Amino acid sequence: MGTFTRFEDLETWKAARSLSQELIPLFEKAEELKCFELKSQIERSSGSVMDNIAEGFERDGTREFIQFLAIAKASLGEVRSQLYRAYDRKAISKDNHDIL
Repeated sequence: MGTFTRFEDLETWKAARSLSQELIPLFEKAEELKCFELKSQIERSSGSVMDNIAEGFERDGTREFIQFLAIAKASLGEVRSQLYRAYDRKAISKDNHDIL
């Protein structure tokens, strides 16, 4: 395994950023449906995934990095749960839910 010097080079961070970007149209639709709280929660938790990967990477040791990866994983679980709520409220289609 290679040595990384920037969190931006981590595939996990790139994937988390991609997820956040893919959710942008959902935020716009949620706004139309007046799902402000759900929209805000999804936006914050999806951002938390990439932010915790970055923060853990910038810490001084492997143990802290692993701890922040666990937090990022938990935030991703939160996003998944919120996407079910968005689907149940008909804010996103089944296809969009399955893709995200």
